[in-house]
Amino acid sequence: MDERYNMGFQWGEAMNDRSKLQGLVLRIERTSIHDGRGLRTVLFLKGCPLRCSWCSTPESQQFYPEKGYGGSRCTGCGICVRSCPEGALSLSADGGKVHLDAAKCNNCFVCVAKCPQRAWKKYGSMMSVEEAVHEISKDEIFFFHSSGGVTISGGEPLGQADFTKEVLKACRKRGIHTAMETSFYAPWKRIEKVLPWLDVLFVDIKHMDTDRHRELTGVDNPLILDNIRRAGESPFPLEIIVRIPLIPGINDSDVNLLKTGEFCRSVKKLKEIELLPYHRLGMETYRNLGLEYQLKDLVPPSQHQILERANFLRRQNPGVPVKVGGGFG
Repeated sequence: MDERYNMGFQWGEAMNDRSKLQGLVLRIERTSIHDGRGLRTVLFLKGCPLRCSWCSTPESQQFYPEKGYGGSRCTGCGICVRSCPEGALSLSADGGKVHLDAAKCNNCFVCVAKCPQRAWKKYGSMMSVEEAVHEISKDEIFFFHSSGGVTISGGEPLGQADFTKEVLKACRKRGIHTAMETSFYAPWKRIEKVLPWLDVLFVDIKHMDTDRHRELTGVDNPLILDNIRRAGESPFPLEIIVRIPLIPGINDSDVNLLKTGEFCRSVKKLKEIELLPYHRLGMETYRNLGLEYQLKDLVPPSQHQILERANFLRRQNPGVPVKVGGGFG
């Protein structure tokens, strides 16, 4: 298993006392309509073992809290520079932007607290199971009227399998419909923890070719495909929705879609295939984190292209429902 799972973040994995169990939460989004049936509250966890070239949430990748700097919001007031206890910040020569010396920074996040313009942002905060369930439960009235529920996403929820399990279990006991979005790149022992508490499993198939998958995401795909098969054969009455992030020129070819469809037809408990069209919504976050976006020249597909690919999948896989997500369906 990839070493990224063991880099810096294992809070709560060895704790048996739920009262002490905590998770690293990226954010909570409410009233989502794209992450399962009805209105959903989406709990995004931080940390992922994959490094997808098209990732739209780079702030979700690391298994520790981190900060980003939005230079467009910064007025150069210097408050963060004067507040930094380590002297890790300095104003540029023209006084317009702030420079971070990463070697000096200890991630105390004082700059985040002090910045009046919110140019500094913290990505990731610790939260107990009880705190997470309390926040999710605030939306129970919306779940009731829309047949919605909670979706745990990431990052990779299986990177915090114990925390994910306990949140799902507590929500189930409250009668809340549960779903999880995952790459399924994880040991089966982690997956076994969460399956009994899931109503719907959303799992990505990013590419069927092993070498291409490794090139695009940093990891192989046999484990992912095997986990999908095993989940379909499990005794738990969950629904499986396979998602294909549709990236033009990368995984939208006839050959790859044919192989993906063929694999999906063999998956028990498969409810549908969902195409998720590529978008560029994470570009600002890459800049905030000082990261380079690998696909900066790639153009998102048109609605015509998306629907054509969806219709191709339908024709080749009669009897398998194919849906287009992201508001294009």
